[in-house]
Amino acid sequence: MIVLDGLCKSYDRGITHSVRDVSLTVPTGALCVLLGGSGSGKTTTLKMINRLIEPTSGRIEIDGTGVQSLDSVELRRGIGYVLQGVGLFPHMTVAENVSVVPRLLGWGQARTAARVDEMLTLVRLPTAEYRDRYPRQLSGGQQQRVGFARALAAGPRVMLLDEPFGALDPVTRDELRDDFLAIHRRLNLTAVMVTHDMTEALLSADRIAVMNSGRLVRLGTPRELLTDPGDPFVATLVATPKRHAERLDALWTRPIEGGTP
Repeated sequence: MIVLDGLCKSYDRGITHSVRDVSLTVPTGALCVLLGGSGSGKTTTLKMINRLIEPTSGRIEIDGTGVQSLDSVELRRGIGYVLQGVGLFPHMTVAENVSVVPRLLGWGQARTAARVDEMLTLVRLPTAEYRDRYPRQLSGGQQQRVGFARALAAGPRVMLLDEPFGALDPVTRDELRDDFLAIHRRLNLTAVMVTHDMTEALLSADRIAVMNSGRLVRLGTPRELLTDPGDPFVATLVATPKRHAERLDALWTRPIEGGTP
């Protein structure tokens, strides 16, 4: 479980806030999507969970332990982290990239090699074909799969994802998102994902936390947001996928000239 309580971040001694009084709970095994536009505070909030950014005030707990009481490096090694740019080390092979955290944790060679094979299989990259390749030899989708394998290699119970599918083409994006959701359910991960895409949030999340100008303006399930946006900004976000669905439905049901629908 992840708990954020009164979380704030200011870079100018409280004159302005990037994040202000954000409180929410992500139950164990749930996927919470932080949704909002540029500058809404969603990525700052995400990075405060693993202390890549230190909060100005407020409290963060993971499974009942305040993250401020933990060594920041050890904290990050226990949290899977996936970002849009993947961030693979270009001079390392796929296997070497996946094994980074296990090696930092002092795992033995045999255990690490077995874990690399397990993770590559999990993300659907056949070990014999991919383990010795370099990132430049992979497609964007394959690189992101390696990024997921690396984030999962040390067996974290918590995953943080910052726009993990944003740089991918639509087909690859949908396929990889579905694969991640299956992995999320299989491993019972507690996850927080940042996106600006309302459709992606609706299709992925157990809970959606909508942020605007640093504040949390709505928290609910996808169905709750669709049926009761509860805020003008949220209503605007929800209107886009609804409008797209209506247009697609109109195209599908429109009679074909000279024939049947």
